Amino acid sequence: MRPRSCRACWNHPQEHRKVTELKVSRQRCQIRLLRTMKKIFISIKSLLLTASVLGAAACSQDDPQTLITIADARIDTARFIDTGEAGDSVGDVLVFDQPLLDEHHNNIGNNSGTCIRTRVGDSFQCQWTLTFDNGSIQVAGREFDQGASAISIVGGTGKYSGITGDMQSVNNNDGTFTQTLTYWIR
Repeated sequence: MRPRSCRACWNHPQEHRKVTELKVSRQRCQIRLLRTMKKIFISIKSLLLTASVLGAAACSQDDPQTLITIADARIDTARFIDTGEAGDSVGDVLVFDQPLLDEHHNNIGNNSGTCIRTRVGDSFQCQWTLTFDNGSIQVAGREFDQGASAISIVGGTGKYSGITGDMQSVNNNDGTFTQTLTYWIR
């Protein structure tokens, strides 16, 4: 007995066979299509997972590097350019080019730049360059007359190209400044 859905084919058995074969063929095609889509979905899912892992790895930051230097203003003192009222006043400029030492007081380069007095008896706005044999590091920020100052690392050249981070500058009250750089190179 033929199924009810094929009542129209009751009188035409060959037509029924063709309809049935067409349905089976269509079902096989749909199954193949679903299998192909599943494979594509799995491939895309794998690709996206790989891309997200690689992206996270590219964006993650390694531990920062640290460099400690000492700017020695005892030998080559900064030049004070009095531009405003006589004595220490807003707008006065400090210009310096001093030896740069490592923690053991060995000469490793030079420390040169400028500072403009922004608050009398308190701070300067400074920018300077730490120059080494293998590159340089440029920094800028507010340098306090006493204590520690947080200074931004704004760029670099050579070995330090792509540098980012910050520097803590401490006035040692003996004509030297300890500069601790915490940085990453991208």
